[in-house]
Amino acid sequence: MADYYDLLGVGRDADSDTLKRAYRRLARQYHPDVNKDPGAEDRFKEIGRAYEVLGDPQTRARYDQFGEAGLGGGSGMPDMGDMGGFADLFETFFSGFGGAGAAGGRTQRRGPQQGDDLRYDLTIEFGQAVFGQEKEIKIPHLETCTGCRGTGAKPGSGPTNCSTCGGAGQVRRATRTPFGSFTQVAECPSCGGTGQLIADPCSSCSGKGVNQVRKKLRINIPAGVDTGTRLRVAGEGNAGLRGGPSGDLYVFLKVKSHPKLRRDGLTVISEVNVSYLQAILGDTIEVDTVDGSTSLEIPVGTQPNAVLTLENKGIPKLGNPVARGDQLISVTVNLPTRLSEEERRLMQELASHYSARGRQHHHHNSGLFSRLFGQE
Repeated sequence: MADYYDLLGVGRDADSDTLKRAYRRLARQYHPDVNKDPGAEDRFKEIGRAYEVLGDPQTRARYDQFGEAGLGGGSGMPDMGDMGGFADLFETFFSGFGGAGAAGGRTQRRGPQQGDDLRYDLTIEFGQAVFGQEKEIKIPHLETCTGCRGTGAKPGSGPTNCSTCGGAGQVRRATRTPFGSFTQVAECPSCGGTGQLIADPCSSCSGKGVNQVRKKLRINIPAGVDTGTRLRVAGEGNAGLRGGPSGDLYVFLKVKSHPKLRRDGLTVISEVNVSYLQAILGDTIEVDTVDGSTSLEIPVGTQPNAVLTLENKGIPKLGNPVARGDQLISVTVNLPTRLSEEERRLMQELASHYSARGRQHHHHNSGLFSRLFGQE
């Protein structure tokens, strides 16, 4: 038995890529379907055995130390992960079968094929997401060619049987390898597996059966959508080829932020600032909601960071817009950093009243609060 390294024409320090390249080159040279010389098949088997051993690090190590005897006479199939060269060899031979130009320069005709789904990213306003809206968009997609009605053939003509496969759509190829004889059934490279060819393609679509167009669509955005919501528009993706069904259009929504409102599920969250006097005495103020400006009552004695609720002023539930969430309003109480002389005098007078009479007489001081507010 010849030395495996000599068979492959590589040095004993060759790496895996070098081994693979050497094997592929020699396998092509001595493959029985290519080389009809006497002894070529035996040489091909020897090359395969050499690569089987040297291509596996474990068997290569045993061969390096003990030679052929270290392999124990075993010649099992190599692991599929180590058959890169062998698999590449099959690919090389079968990809060339039929060859370029096997279709005689005629346009290939594919069988019925479903159109691709399309994605369209759409940015909408905060209010549009809350209450929904019908919106017009323009999408580029493939539509069935009106000239040939999707057949790909010039009007008045049609497909003919493929001469390569005789209309079967498949070809068979038998080849001998170091591991036995294999027969492979593959899609006909000339007709793409349909068994037919278009001899006279449609000029409008160059035989493809579809054309790229921009289409206007009106889509309905339901109330309650949010960023990440995906809307499916059936049948508005790319047209199917050769009579296949169209794909779908998926509209992915992104919602712009609101300057004063933010969303947490069905709840709207906002903040409001009030003076310390409004917090103590209570007041009615205007606040922003998704429905517009509305009145909010600040109860007497509202504490800093209190959360007030506006019921049914939140987000409609997607799929059931009658059900709505609430709006939660966090109250920030602003304390003055400077007081006028009049304000300071009134505050000191108020403090002395509290100190002298106790909290049970605080109603006598309502006039002081009114004077601080500038009211009677």
